[in-house]
Amino acid sequence: MDIIHELTRKPWLETSGKQSDGHKGQSYALTVEKLGLRVFLAVVTVVFTLVVVVYGDRMVLSDWRPIPEPWLLWLNTVLLVLASVTFHRALTSARRGRIDGVRNGLYASGVCTFAFLVGQLWVGQQLADLGYFADTSPSLAFFYLITGLHGLHLFGGMVAWVRTTIKMWRGREVVDLLPSVELCAIYWHYMLGLWVVLFGLLVLT
Repeated sequence: MDIIHELTRKPWLETSGKQSDGHKGQSYALTVEKLGLRVFLAVVTVVFTLVVVVYGDRMVLSDWRPIPEPWLLWLNTVLLVLASVTFHRALTSARRGRIDGVRNGLYASGVCTFAFLVGQLWVGQQLADLGYFADTSPSLAFFYLITGLHGLHLFGGMVAWVRTTIKMWRGREVVDLLPSVELCAIYWHYMLGLWVVLFGLLVLT
């Protein structure tokens, strides 16, 4: 009977949500939200990689002209660094069960991110006032495309920030806020790293 039981057993139906690595006896769990975020970031990486490749191919042509470098871009970069740092501090506080730290981190990161987005719009307005429009040159068209795409993705992240902040206002426990804060922190770190690459590309070229 034991042999028959082993032959008819279906082990794939007996596994739980955690997967064993089969080597150290340890297990790990990957939530649907984290998996979805990883897939989304992979797609975003592909999109921006294609933009950078086309940018590099286009800039070698004879009609490419250097674009002005607004000083406000440097300030905006500092704001995004602060937003990422404060989100990391919010995550650290959430892991330690400190709601005050979570609250301060969320507020600070939200303010810095909003200021960054406003600053990016201001940069575009400054260039437009000087007569630098998207159809002026290919380099300017790519500048607006790159900064616009990045700003759009960061604005999408602000939607998640708002939802997390609302949960906090409603008195949710820190343990309930932790998954949302963690996902937002990962996203903000990615957006910062992506912007550093794009900003360096725009400045150096």
